[in-house]
This record gives sequence, structure tokens and C-alpha cells, in this order.
Amino acid sequence: MDKNLVRLAVALVVGAMAPLFDSTIVSVALHTLGHDLHASVDTIQWVSTGYLLAMGVTVPLVGWLQVRVGGRRLWTAALVVFLLGSVLCSLAWDVSALIAFRVVQGVGAGAMLPLLTTLLMQAAGGRDVGRLMSIASLPTALGPILGPVIGGLILGAGSWPWLFWVNVPFAVVGLVLAWRWIPADGPVGSARLDVVGLLLLSPAVVGLLFGLSNAGRTDGFARPDAWVPLALGVLLLVAFVLRATRRGPAALVDLVLLRHRPLAAASTLMFLMGAALYGGMLLLPLSFQELRGVDALGAGLLLIPQGVGTLLSRTLAGRLTDRIGARTVAVVGFAIVLVATVPFAFADGDTNAWWVGAVLVVRGFGLGAVMIPVMAVGFVGLDRSEMPHASTITRLAQQLGGAFGTAVLAVVLAGAAHGGGAGGTVAPAAAFQQAFWWAIGVTAFATGMAFLLPGRQRDSGTPAAPAPEPVGAAAR
Repeated sequence: MDKNLVRLAVALVVGAMAPLFDSTIVSVALHTLGHDLHASVDTIQWVSTGYLLAMGVTVPLVGWLQVRVGGRRLWTAALVVFLLGSVLCSLAWDVSALIAFRVVQGVGAGAMLPLLTTLLMQAAGGRDVGRLMSIASLPTALGPILGPVIGGLILGAGSWPWLFWVNVPFAVVGLVLAWRWIPADGPVGSARLDVVGLLLLSPAVVGLLFGLSNAGRTDGFARPDAWVPLALGVLLLVAFVLRATRRGPAALVDLVLLRHRPLAAASTLMFLMGAALYGGMLLLPLSFQELRGVDALGAGLLLIPQGVGTLLSRTLAGRLTDRIGARTVAVVGFAIVLVATVPFAFADGDTNAWWVGAVLVVRGFGLGAVMIPVMAVGFVGLDRSEMPHASTITRLAQQLGGAFGTAVLAVVLAGAAHGGGAGGTVAPAAAFQQAFWWAIGVTAFATGMAFLLPGRQRDSGTPAAPAPEPVGAAAR
């Protein structure tokens, strides 16, 4: 791979480490935060919900902002906003201030994550996308797995403000590398902001994410604060889709691109991959705590083998994606995740810990193999100007898929624990086993859908995007 392309990937990945680890680090600290800030459970949940909703509002704007201000400027500004939000969070004096500063963090993270993929794909121009994604997917793969461990270690050794100070080194180093290794660019057009589209899409995403986050709590989808925002979100999303398909490239997000088969298939699989990954990350640590009696840190440590498996497969999956195509790698990856999830549908608190660790290594290997082709293939055959729209579509698909999978499995788990609504209860192990069977079903469906991905590039019927100018060295 071109060394300048590798430098670009490293600069972006280092900066992205902060937001991709932050959300999972904070998730294990909600109980501590609520206790130290004297906040109720319903209030402290907004530390995570506010961050999530701020990301949902920001993601649809990223393509338009990149056109108006340029990629490097937008990346640097977003990283500065995230850094500022992190410092402010560590200095928060009460729960209201912390929630407000988490929103600031969410705005920065919402701009960074889709922009990371866009900048890499534009620089690659269709070359070595598999190996490139094996670098870019590192924080995405490890964040949900190592984040809880890091959060637990920080709380064990210090106080909660250090949860946010840990972001500062990543952000500072990321800013230095961005200045050195991201090519200087500027505005590439004067596209007008689709204000009506923004007023439809951003509230739609917020409604869907807010409704799904509430559906994972007591009473599930029957809660008014779950089904009402979900219904409004669906209505607004339908209105946006109808409008965007008429406006084409002039829309806030060009949904006409979904006629491009690789992007449509990749977006569907990003949704399912988000559901499988984040749904599993709900069930696995909860089952360890409920069935084995470990604390949050212990549950995080038990998940380390899955992270090891993810690391082991990334480089191989990247090379195979470039060599034999996305379809085969994705199908095999999902099949491995499927097979490695089945043992948890039979596990209980007495299941051998070494066996659980071995299965998690295999499951992580499959997750790592899936991420590379699914993240890369959607951009095959797209023009440079279309890539920001594709990045927004795939990012929203993954975000909504993660929220959907988490909510559905939480509802299934709660229903199983209470005898499926019959007024009785079942053993905790049986409840988790039922929920894992649902996770297996989602993964099986994803395995079948992966056959829709294109095969080797020369057989896909879609030529690679033309290579842009060489990445080159950044302006000093």
C-alpha cells in the first residue's frame, strides 16, 4: 500500500479511537456517575442518550459540511469539538452539566465517524480497500469489547472524571497527525443546504434512536416514550425518503445511490451487523454478571478473548477481500459468528469458563472478518462526490441497527425472564438462552443476505471508482 495512504489511515484511526472507545467506556460507569452526582437512574441515562442523539443529529450534515469547508478542516474541527467536550465533561459540576457536555462530545463524534470512511475511500480510489478497512476498522472492532474493561479499570483506580481525561491523549495526538498526514484541501463546491431534508431526517433519526433506547427498558415497546417517538421517527423518515428520491444529488443524503447494488447490500448488512454486534454486547456481559456473579469489570475481562479473535482476523480478512471479493469473506464471517453464538443458547452459570473463552475467540474472529468487506464494498464503483452520501447512509444504518438489536434483545430477555408475559418467571439461564436464540436468528438472516454482496470486483459488473490524485504529503 502507498505509504501516504497508510499515514492517512493511521492519522484518522488515532483520532477516531477517542469517540469509538468513549461511548463504551462511559456505559459501564453510569451507576457510579448516578451515585456520585446524586442523580436518578432515569436522569443518568441521559449521559448516554444525549450523546447518542447528538450523533444522530450531526451525521446527516457531514456530507454537506465536507463540500463547504473541506475534509481536513472538518475533521480537525470535529476532533477539537470532541476534545473540548471531553475536558468539559471531566469538569462537570452536576448531572445537568455533564449531560450538556456529553451532547458537545456527540456532535464531534457524529462528524468524525462518517468522515473517517469518506476520506479513506476518496483517497484510495478503489485500490486496496480491504487492507485499508482492516486498519480503519480497528477502533470500531475493539471499542465495544475493550471499552468496558478500560472503564472498569479507570473506576477501580481513580474517580469518574478520568473516564473523560483518557480521551485527551488520543485527541491531541490525532490533531498532530491530522496536521502532518491528512492532505490539505478546501471547499470543493458551494452546495446549498437542504434545509427541509435536514428538518425531516435529523428529527427522524433522533426519534428512532430515542424510541429504541427507551424500548430496552421496563415494558419495552409498550412504553409511550418508546412507541410515540418511534412512530414519529418512521413518519418523518418516510417523508424524507419520498422527498430525497425526487431530489437526487440535491438532497441532504442522496438515497438514489441505493439503486447501486453494492451500497444497498452493504447498508442492509451494516444494519444487521450493528444488531448482531451491539445486541451481543448487551447479552454477553449481562449473562456473565447474572449467571456467574461477576461485576462489570469482571464481565469486561471475560470479553477480552472476543477482542483477541477480532484482531486475529482483520489483516487476513482485508487481504482476502481484495483477492477474492467481499461476498465470500462476509458469508464465511457471518457463518462463523452464527456457529460461535449457538453455544451460548445452551450455556448457564456452570459452563466451563475456558470453553466460553475459546468460543468467544472464534466469535470475535468472525466479527472481525465481517466488518472489513461490509464496510468497504459499498463504495465500489462510486464517484468521489458520491462517497460522502454513501458514508452517511452506511453509518446511519449501523447506528440504527445497533439500537434496534439492543432494544429487541432487551425486550426478548425481559419477556423471557417473566415467562413471556404469562405472569410467571423462568430461570435466568433459560431467559438468556431464549434471547441468544433470537440473536442467532438475526445472524442467520445476515448470513443469507451476505450472498447479495458482489463477488470479485471484475465479476461484480461495477467498475472501481477512478483513482484520485495521489494522496501526497500534507502542507506543512
